[in-house]
Amino acid sequence: MSEVLDAARRAKAAAAALAPLPRKGKDAALLAMADALVSQTPRILEANALDVAPARALGTAEGLVDRLALTESRVAAMADGLRHVATLPDPVGEVIRGGVLPNGLEIRQTRVPLGVVGIVYEARPNVTADAAGLCIKSGNAVLLRGSASAYRANTVIVDVLAEAAT
Repeated sequence: MSEVLDAARRAKAAAAALAPLPRKGKDAALLAMADALVSQTPRILEANALDVAPARALGTAEGLVDRLALTESRVAAMADGLRHVATLPDPVGEVIRGGVLPNGLEIRQTRVPLGVVGIVYEARPNVTADAAGLCIKSGNAVLLRGSASAYRANTVIVDVLAEAAT
């Protein structure tokens, strides 16, 4: 439990640092993360193979094993997803609607980061990069809880993304 609380505290601190980042900084981090996924593909696939082998040995349904398994093309697709997110407009600071009241008071609804987003997902290591990318773009920190079946791949993916984003 203390590990989770420590991670949440670190995420809260990271959220405060992420929220004010300009688009240029967030997009640069996303592109660096995408490049790192591609350059670290062998490392990611090696970790993923250590997740897939026990799943197959335990007789896990082939559909679930397929969702768990990464290939070079799937890692490339994860990187492409991050590159695509980098091209999207920055949602932070976008005015959704607003107007001026008869008394002159200006009211605006503006998009702001949530802070820390928690995501729980099963047997899909590609979600790790997708969730991290979307949260960075929106100025949020993220707590990820992937399944034990994808632990090794998720750990390596997080390490690769974190190293690239700093």
